[in-house]
Amino acid sequence: MRLYLSSFRLGNHPERLLALLGDTGPGDLTVVANAIDHVEPDVRRAGVEREFQDLTALGFRPRELDLRDFFDRPAPDVASALAPFPAVWVRGGNAFVLRHALSRSGADSALTTRLRADTLLYAGYSAGACVLAPSLSGLELCDDPHLAPPLWDGLHLLDRPFVPHVASPDHPETAACDLISSRYRAHGVPHHALRDGEVLVVDGETTQVL
Repeated sequence: MRLYLSSFRLGNHPERLLALLGDTGPGDLTVVANAIDHVEPDVRRAGVEREFQDLTALGFRPRELDLRDFFDRPAPDVASALAPFPAVWVRGGNAFVLRHALSRSGADSALTTRLRADTLLYAGYSAGACVLAPSLSGLELCDDPHLAPPLWDGLHLLDRPFVPHVASPDHPETAACDLISSRYRAHGVPHHALRDGEVLVVDGETTQVL
C-alpha cells in the first residue's frame, strides 16, 4: 500500500509523492474534491482549479472524478471510472461530507480494494487523510458531522486517527485540531498529529512522518 498524506495541500515533500510512483513518474491522476461539496459551486470550482494548478506544476495530468455522479449507481461503475488511473488525489474539506460521498458512490470499497492490491497510489490532505482512519470520532470538534448523513467509520487503511493542522497558527482550524489531538492523548488514543507542511508516507511496510 502506498499513501502520501499531507496536513495541508502538497506539504513540504512533494518529491516523496513522485517517488511513490516509481519509474512511471507523474502522469494521469484523478482528483476527488467531494470534501467541499457543501460549499457554493463557484467556491468549489475554484478549489478544484487550485488543486489542478498545484498538481500540473508537478507534471501530473489531473482530471476530476466527482463522486456525486455515481450516487446510488452500481458499485462497479465507480470502480470502472477509477480503473485507468494509477493515482488519486483527495483534497481536504469536511471529512464527514467526504465519507458520505465515498460510501454512497461505492468509492470506499473500490479504493480499499485497489490500495490493498497496491495498484493505486492514494495521496491527499486533511479530510482526504482523515477518512482513512478506523473511525472519524473526535473530528466533530472541527468538522460539522451533520452537513451530510453522518458516518463514523473510516476506511481502516490507517491504524489510528489522522489529525492535521496541529500547531499550525496560519491555519484557521489549528485550535480545533489541537483540541482533538489533546483529547486523544488524554484518552490514550494513538494518533498521527501533523503540522502543516508535514506529511505521512506509507510505502509497503514502512511508515514515516516527514
